Amino acid sequence: MSRVVKKRQADPKVVQYVWSAIEVIRNQKQIANMDRISKYLSRVYGMHPKETARQLVLAVKDGLVVETLTVGCKGSKAGVEQEGYWLPGDEMEQMSEGSKDWEAESHDWYCFECHLPGDVLECDSCFRVYHLRCLPEEHRPRDTTSHWQCTICRGSKRKNFGKQEMTTYLRFILARMKERAVDLPKRGKETKQPMYRRLIHTALDVDNIQENISEGKYKSFEEFKADAQLIVHNTAILHGAHSDQTEIARLLYNDTCHELNELLLCRNCFHLSNARPDNWFCYPCAPNHELVWARMKGFGYWPAKVMQREGNQVDVRFFGHQHQRAWIPSDNIQEISVSVQQLQVKRSAGWKKACEELELHQRFLREGRSWKGRPEERSERPERQDERQDEAESSISSTSNEQSKGNQEPKAKKSRRSQAPEPKEEEPEPEVEAVSSSQEIPTATPHQPERMSVSTQTKKSSSPSSSSSSPTPRMLHRSTQTVNEGSCQNMCHDKYTKIFSDVKEMMKAENKRETERVLKEALDKLRAEMEEEKRQAVSKAVASTQAEMERKCKQVKDKCKEELMEEMKKMVSQHKQLISQTKKKQWCYNCEEEAMYHCCWNTSYCSIKCQQEHWHADHKRTCRRKR
Repeated sequence: MSRVVKKRQADPKVVQYVWSAIEVIRNQKQIANMDRISKYLSRVYGMHPKETARQLVLAVKDGLVVETLTVGCKGSKAGVEQEGYWLPGDEMEQMSEGSKDWEAESHDWYCFECHLPGDVLECDSCFRVYHLRCLPEEHRPRDTTSHWQCTICRGSKRKNFGKQEMTTYLRFILARMKERAVDLPKRGKETKQPMYRRLIHTALDVDNIQENISEGKYKSFEEFKADAQLIVHNTAILHGAHSDQTEIARLLYNDTCHELNELLLCRNCFHLSNARPDNWFCYPCAPNHELVWARMKGFGYWPAKVMQREGNQVDVRFFGHQHQRAWIPSDNIQEISVSVQQLQVKRSAGWKKACEELELHQRFLREGRSWKGRPEERSERPERQDERQDEAESSISSTSNEQSKGNQEPKAKKSRRSQAPEPKEEEPEPEVEAVSSSQEIPTATPHQPERMSVSTQTKKSSSPSSSSSSPTPRMLHRSTQTVNEGSCQNMCHDKYTKIFSDVKEMMKAENKRETERVLKEALDKLRAEMEEEKRQAVSKAVASTQAEMERKCKQVKDKCKEELMEEMKKMVSQHKQLISQTKKKQWCYNCEEEAMYHCCWNTSYCSIKCQQEHWHADHKRTCRRKR
């Protein structure tokens, strides 16, 4: 049931002044009576004592200040009962009869429109209250028995988009709100502002709005807008309706309303302008925007999209680098089918880039191509990205395993090569001993196997009879020869490997020295170029600074000269006026003060005393006045 109720009557800003006065006076170990509070508010805030007394009485009725009788403990009022005021919540509040259970209030205490106290109308669906004078005529209740809802509750029943899509859009708007909300004070806490909750019925800040968006609590854009307006309401109650903090909150609310209007105008343009994919302005919207040539005052025709039309004005957004918006008269709009030659435009680099975007947009229209990254598809994107990431990680791991296997195989081959000569060096000893029974061989040396093979071959060619008569030594000789050839190959391999490694080390060292030299030369060259650029930049900056200083000095000199001439003209005119006024006056012949008694043709006096002194001294002999 809608009816006007009497809530609080005291101004919340003045109540905070009174609280600060009571706190300061009590910190000085004094009783906060009417006289001390009035003097403090008059000195600090410039309030009239009568206004202070009126607001203090209203604050006591509202339960925001507690009035008690307190016994003085020092000074001339020691032991005398005095009327004092206390902050609500202190131990003396239990003794006051005017205290109220403010936490049980279901509705706000201040008008949601003007943020001031008074007789208000309560909404039957929310906590908001309004003055009747603050409501439009069509939104006022018809009678006191009907059910009444505020404009915010009426608008919040409309659902705009889906939950996921709305969350995506509101996050874009929240990012803009955070930029504005940097200068806004945070929500008060009981540790820092214990009296905050006695003025603010529903505490809210941007962090709470972010939590509500994450939890999906907003069912319509009107609810989101109402929370932004609630921030303005709370800020106006705490800091005053005309304070700088409230102006910042109003700017935040206006920006939020503007963003919501842009979203309702075209959701595709809103999403693309915030997501900013490549060529975002070229993707067609649903429905498609009309393409036109638009011309601003002082510029040529430029390709643009029509966002909306209102009477004789057209809201367009231009193709090009900045994608600027403007309201253009319909007379300065041409259809996109008009040829460029008829428009007679100046084909600058920016205009050519805008035309390239226009051509890409028209190609997307012909192909029926649209942007696939819609908000409702974003929930599928993380899963696809995770699958791609898993595939990439598996391919990377398999590639790394293959590389590790390939790296291990050469090591195994190298170990086999290094281990191959070892058994071959141990085998020749018994076979050489078998051959030494018929041939005399010198003591073993590192290169002895080659000599053994050569001597064995020569002896075999010189004595065929002995070899033919004894087949066993012949077989031993062949085996010895093959073993010696293998050992020779191993020795050659080791020798060439050593030579190759030495050459490789030399090449590495030479390459390292060459690389260091090239790097040093490059660094020296870069350092010299950097020093030269630095010197040029410094000289250029100094020259520009000197030119700017000379220009400023010249301007200052000219300005000072003009001011001097003006001052001299004023002084000359004043001097002339003073001279004129001085000539029109008479002066005492004796003391040169302004005269008021005339004696003769060139003699006057300021007083009778001067007349007598001058008469007896000189004037009685020269006076031309007729006697």
